[in-house]
Amino acid sequence: MTSRLTLVLSTLIALVVIPTFAASSSLTVPKTVEAGNRFSISSSGSGQATLYIIGLGQVLKKEVPLGSVTEFPAGTLYNAGQYLVVLAGSESADGAEFDVVPSSKLADLRFIAKPSRLPVDQPDAITGTVYLFDAYQNLVTSPAQLRFELTSPSGALETRVVDSLNGAASVRMDSTSKQGAARFVAQVDGLSATRIVGQVPGDPCGLTMSASHLAQQVELQTEPVRDCKGNDVPDGTIITFTESYNGTQSTVDVPLKHGVAKVALRAHAGATISVASGVVLGNQIRLEK
Repeated sequence: MTSRLTLVLSTLIALVVIPTFAASSSLTVPKTVEAGNRFSISSSGSGQATLYIIGLGQVLKKEVPLGSVTEFPAGTLYNAGQYLVVLAGSESADGAEFDVVPSSKLADLRFIAKPSRLPVDQPDAITGTVYLFDAYQNLVTSPAQLRFELTSPSGALETRVVDSLNGAASVRMDSTSKQGAARFVAQVDGLSATRIVGQVPGDPCGLTMSASHLAQQVELQTEPVRDCKGNDVPDGTIITFTESYNGTQSTVDVPLKHGVAKVALRAHAGATISVASGVVLGNQIRLEK
């Protein structure tokens, strides 16, 4: 800090000349100022001087009489950070520092929810992260209690309450058991934000087919294909029928249509027919000899 202050003071003294200046002056600055609040800086001595307030993204310059209190109205300083105050006007200058801190009043929150789409019934699969800001877009680092709500398409509600740390709060939640759009809400101090998380069915569960003979063929059809939570697996999902006989094997892939898969295979006496979807296996049927 000493080298930085010395450099700034030297630069200002070299550039600024004020005709009337008392040889002795001192600064009194607040320790902290809340962003956007009014504040004052006082000095001792007599004569005129130039007051500089230098901070991140803001520089103020004001002609002030020494030995007085200079008032700064609300909204003068709004970027949180450390500010340098310099009183310059002759061959010497005084300097001091103070901090502008975020407003204690929350004004905005940024809510990030990931992923935007995932299968149902996945533990700790949805992540919600909130960042808290004041009216001047400073990150509010004072603790706050947030409430997260995840509402299933069926209306079931899951909640979490989390304390923020350094301006942020994060939570992990399970995807719900019902397919569709789930509402993910973050709330704090009267502020809220909502994100929509699309939930799709999981892998088929309890995959079952039935068979019927027709001339030289066997017709196969699955029961309506659902996941383990009873959600309909979407049309287009591939169902694989496999017929094994006499050391040979034939396979047919059929997409679901209206929730079921149908196929006709040549009937081979003694053949074994199985059904699967990806790594999920269903039942087997053995054709009589």
